Amino acid sequence: MTGLPPALAELASAFHVSTEFHDWQGHHREVDPETIRAVLTALGVDASDPAAALEEQQLAPWRRVVPPCTVVRQGTRAEIPVHVPHGSPATVSVELESGGRVELEQVERWVEPRTVDGVQTGEATFRLPEDLPLGYHQLVAGGGAQGDGLLIVTPRRLELPEPGTRAWGFATQLYSSRSGASWGLGDLRDLATLARWAGEQGADYVLVNPLHAAEPVEPMEPSPYLPSTRRFVNPVYLRVEDVPELVALGEEDRARVAALGEEQRAASRTPDPIDRDSVWAAKREALGLLHAVARDERREAAYHAFLAREGGGLVDFATWCALLEERRASWQEWPEELRDPRSPAVEEARARLADRVDFFSWLQWLLDEQMTAAQQAATDAGMRLGIMHDLAVGVHPSSADAWALQSALAQGVSVGAPPDAYNQQGQDWSQPPWRPDVLVETGYAAYRAMLRTILRHSGGIRVDHILGLFRLWWVPQGQPPTEGTYVRYDPEALVGILCLEAARAGAVVVGEDLGTVEPGVREFLSDRGVLGTSILWFERDWDAGVPLPPERWRELSLASVTTHDLPPTAGYLAGEHIRIRDELGLLTRPVEEERAADAADQRSWVEFLLQHGFLRPEDEHDEQAVVEALHRLVCASPARLVSVALPDAVGDRRAVNQPGTFREYPNWRFPLCDGSGRPVLLEELVSDARAESLARVVRDSLARAAADRG
Repeated sequence: MTGLPPALAELASAFHVSTEFHDWQGHHREVDPETIRAVLTALGVDASDPAAALEEQQLAPWRRVVPPCTVVRQGTRAEIPVHVPHGSPATVSVELESGGRVELEQVERWVEPRTVDGVQTGEATFRLPEDLPLGYHQLVAGGGAQGDGLLIVTPRRLELPEPGTRAWGFATQLYSSRSGASWGLGDLRDLATLARWAGEQGADYVLVNPLHAAEPVEPMEPSPYLPSTRRFVNPVYLRVEDVPELVALGEEDRARVAALGEEQRAASRTPDPIDRDSVWAAKREALGLLHAVARDERREAAYHAFLAREGGGLVDFATWCALLEERRASWQEWPEELRDPRSPAVEEARARLADRVDFFSWLQWLLDEQMTAAQQAATDAGMRLGIMHDLAVGVHPSSADAWALQSALAQGVSVGAPPDAYNQQGQDWSQPPWRPDVLVETGYAAYRAMLRTILRHSGGIRVDHILGLFRLWWVPQGQPPTEGTYVRYDPEALVGILCLEAARAGAVVVGEDLGTVEPGVREFLSDRGVLGTSILWFERDWDAGVPLPPERWRELSLASVTTHDLPPTAGYLAGEHIRIRDELGLLTRPVEEERAADAADQRSWVEFLLQHGFLRPEDEHDEQAVVEALHRLVCASPARLVSVALPDAVGDRRAVNQPGTFREYPNWRFPLCDGSGRPVLLEELVSDARAESLARVVRDSLARAAADRG
């Protein structure tokens, strides 16, 4: 590695690109200059002349009368810089989102004027009042120069709906949670059914995998964490029979829909990996027949109201779907004129494919209706939160979002992770990251729209890798993950907007904050009322080498025994995570060493359970008893939310996902099964003795903990 030129280092710092970092072992690392240049290029910066680029960056805010976007916490002091010709008067007011105007007071402060594009420009300072209401307001400047910008006032702190209380719920992969009426995978009617049963068990929420839309053509990406968009939903989760227009189908078409459904329902009775392509092909045909049915006046009005609310974002997504369906190739392979969503050629294609564009828009309307029904079923069952949705880190590089939001997503780089104890070669997730500068320029519009859609039908949101709201590891294309660097974002804005949208939805926010966490991040999130994530197997006193007593776990967290990146608890106890990685060649040391270390780790937990009365000695070798004891331990923590993996309720052993694999393991395709590998349908779950026993253990444990705390 050559030394980093000082001018390049200063330029990188100005754009929040890290030139050095500490790795997972605490070692100091310097970033290669070529990585810095590649990342700056992805940010739209010409790094060939660092001094000139730096001067442009420093002049940029002086060319604006007011900042394009200002984010502040409610109840805190903040000031606005205003740029006008030197010596000219200035006025600034806030036009409130709800109506009305607030005039700002100018602060006496001298700022040395600068010559900007031949004009001597001064800076005036205006103070924002601390009592501005939450929301999206407009800053308007007058006097010597006219200008405006967005002002976002976010909550000082996001609280749970009922502060001081605890809640528990089930976590599931929706596609795996099937009923006898499912078309091969779990759908939104199944989610409503599951929520009703969970509510009867005393649960307050059901946490599901990301329901983001995948490709509308085969092969459909199985990973819910590599979607085509994070704003819209995968129509594979629609229950066809719940579409109201079904009753108006002709006899022949209704028979065809019934036949398609019966063929897919047969797959729900097998333990085989889920075939999304087959399911979607059947549903697409059935839904195509339903789309042709005329809607009554009331439903037509509701559909057009939905289209108006979703606006251009939905049009772009539906257009991409129609073009992909027609061309069957990634958008990077389309003719040049179709790669720009704003081009005349795309406008012509949209008109030519109007029926298909309408079809894909209509699917999102149906999803909106069925997701509303699922949340209503959850709250009707007594749940305080209802459905909790999951937000993926990013999108597929050839996705709808990557096409429609090209200016907001960095080109030539992808998101990943530096080497750590579990992936010593680092990770490249192949997802294009947000450009922090464009987010600011656009007032975080795409980010806000995405959050608003997800939160519309939920009482909570889990944000995968919430550390990415602080910094992301950018990997230049063509380079290994080891040759990346961190790019910093503005957490005051990203976390603040997340809290604002959650507050408006009455939802809780859970951040998946596992892995390498830089100092201060967890404290920042806790201060904003964002819950962290605690996984039992990772809660250890690493200095002493023993399990961390539950009373020392975090209060502001969602705590569980396991996670989707580990086998269900029964499988973990049986060493499934070692077996899978050994068979796939993913271990970094001999399998005997892995098994010995894992056995010692598990033994320490069992001994802890025995010593503290969570497990009786006579039950030490009873799998179900150990699983329930581990959940008692989690409930003994002060965690505000407790999560029970649905596979743990039925003794499932198969891992949902094996990190570090692509096609080597059937990730995200296993249906819910019991310990013997037999499928468990929702009709069986509601009377499953093991599931009811685990629910009772969690419910009673939390009740006792609450009584003990008085």
